[in-house]
Amino acid sequence: MLKLKSLFQRTPATTRAIWNSQCRRLVKNEEDKLFSLSSNHPSKMISVRFLDIYQLANKEAIEKERARLKDEMSRGYFADMSELKKHGGKIAVANKILIPAAAAVKFPGLEVNYSDGRSLKLPVSEGNVGDTGKLDVPKATLLCLSFRASSQHMIDSWSTPFTNVFTDAKNIQLYEVSFIDSWFLTLKPIKGLLLRVMKKPNPGDRTGTLQRQVVYSFGDHYYFRKELKILNLLTGYIFLLDKFGRIRWQGFGMATEEELSSLQACTSFLLQE
Repeated sequence: MLKLKSLFQRTPATTRAIWNSQCRRLVKNEEDKLFSLSSNHPSKMISVRFLDIYQLANKEAIEKERARLKDEMSRGYFADMSELKKHGGKIAVANKILIPAAAAVKFPGLEVNYSDGRSLKLPVSEGNVGDTGKLDVPKATLLCLSFRASSQHMIDSWSTPFTNVFTDAKNIQLYEVSFIDSWFLTLKPIKGLLLRVMKKPNPGDRTGTLQRQVVYSFGDHYYFRKELKILNLLTGYIFLLDKFGRIRWQGFGMATEEELSSLQACTSFLLQE
């Protein structure tokens, strides 16, 4: 070893420089080969791809939540109350005729609970038979949506006359849906206690074939409301659906005599289809 060292020291400087340069080049080539093999390893490629997808999905989720916050901050209780004072909840006039089937959109799926704890997915339609079990698919369904207790009297102005007219009609259903958005009330033990004290069906409503079914929907309904273009939460929303779950007629706020006549005529037409 000492002889090799002394020989290296006696070697000219130019020769030593060439030798060192070749050694460094050889080491670099070996490092490049190792890096190339590791970067082409399937597990590394999958990890990088997963990281890119995760970052993209995370970015989209952030942008989606940011758009939601902006949308919700643009409206609030005072804006809804201001509108309510202006038109009494009548944000638009109800349809006078049925919406053509080709132009009608499907009502978005909604999970609801009865006061006894039973659950159901609305709408009960031919396109939703797998989730409705043995329930008969109605030819017409009236859905009355209430997001605040203050709009219940508006719902009653539609559902009570409707029940009186179609009390003995078959192939028709009526649901009154109350929405509960509070995260605290959606907790399982609290939700169970709340359902026990909720409004029970009135025995007087069971005199005919048509029964007014009161159900409740718990949770976040922001995107559900977006699909139906529901902005004001202080008014009532009425939807008449056909057997395919499509929205064929819509009403708002307190019912008028003319709108009730239109609703009855449109419902009778659906029953004959």
